[in-house]
Amino acid sequence: MIHQKIILRSMDKPSVKDTVEDINWLCDSFGFSTGRDIERFTAKTLITLLRRISREAGVASEELARDLHTSPARVNYHVRSLMDSGFLVRERRRIFLRAGSMKAAVEEVRKDANRIFDDLALIAQEIDSAMGIKHRE
Repeated sequence: MIHQKIILRSMDKPSVKDTVEDINWLCDSFGFSTGRDIERFTAKTLITLLRRISREAGVASEELARDLHTSPARVNYHVRSLMDSGFLVRERRRIFLRAGSMKAAVEEVRKDANRIFDDLALIAQEIDSAMGIKHRE
């Protein structure tokens, strides 16, 4: 069983169409750029990954580190958070967008969230039943 962490924040969309700002908004909405990520390094990693993926299939974290002028360990830390959310996948030593595109990755995370909520609702219903709590309609 893969443990997945999905964070969703309702945020105003950027008012001006700009790809980098849209990626930053997506990262903020998914909670990728939180806490200690004051340099927005997760978003920078994703932008670099997208530029690479548009030219080639998958990318190694060492290549991302070289493009970002940082250590592979730092890149891997941020890649892992994107993988933990279900947004990226790693096959062998290459990193890919899940399902091959940004839109498809978002749709897959949506399906994951729906499955999680379905499981939560089922268990909640069983708890209600066991505790004798009636569901109001």
